[in-house]
Amino acid sequence: MPDSRKIKCLVIDDELPAREILKKHITDVEALELSGTCSNAVEAISFLKDNRVDLLFLDIQMPHLLGTNFLRTLKNPPKVIFTTAYRKYAVEGFELDAVDFLLKPISFERFLKAVNKVLQVNLLANYDVAAPDNHSESAPPFLYFRSNRKMVKVLFNEILYIEGLNDYIKIITTNKPIITKHLLASLEQMLPPKEFVRIHKSFIVAINKIESFNADSVDIARHEIPIGRSYKVNVNKILGSSAAS
Repeated sequence: MPDSRKIKCLVIDDELPAREILKKHITDVEALELSGTCSNAVEAISFLKDNRVDLLFLDIQMPHLLGTNFLRTLKNPPKVIFTTAYRKYAVEGFELDAVDFLLKPISFERFLKAVNKVLQVNLLANYDVAAPDNHSESAPPFLYFRSNRKMVKVLFNEILYIEGLNDYIKIITTNKPIITKHLLASLEQMLPPKEFVRIHKSFIVAINKIESFNADSVDIARHEIPIGRSYKVNVNKILGSSAAS
């Protein structure tokens, strides 16, 4: 991914260990670029005067000025992911339109889930508004998933279907299957509804990959995937089907 497409990040936290953890997490994600770190809001104000930043990882409980109050001082704030050891700040954080709220200590899996929310907003916005002649130049939307101790980029247009397996999901793509720890319901909220539909409590499918269907199932890449009873009305409506059970 060219640097111009990377999301520039600033870490603001008064605790060195917390900054180091976030720095490590950021460098492990190809789509992110660490622009700098600050130990308090005063440093951050100075940094932001001279540097463009797309995303703040902002601690709340800091000396001199709380992270929430600091955010209120910014006229056009970047996207924000709050980081804190105190759950009590969660409501206030979301009232300030934070993308997510991470409780310390921050695991890489939880960090990645928050970053995927940012990627979803950024890339889908670019993808949707691109003019027809520039559409091919836009990076197709994607998400990152942790699988086999690696971070795997999954392009939306390569997904055939997704199967929920309790606390894990199995993503079947045009290249290979990917198994990762993730809840199906959580992933459903991150996928564009015009491109994906949940057809069963355990399955989400890519609409444009459906080869055929009837009232009870859809066929994708030689796989027959059941349509759950409670999902039939919505699925039939989306697929333009008048099939009856």
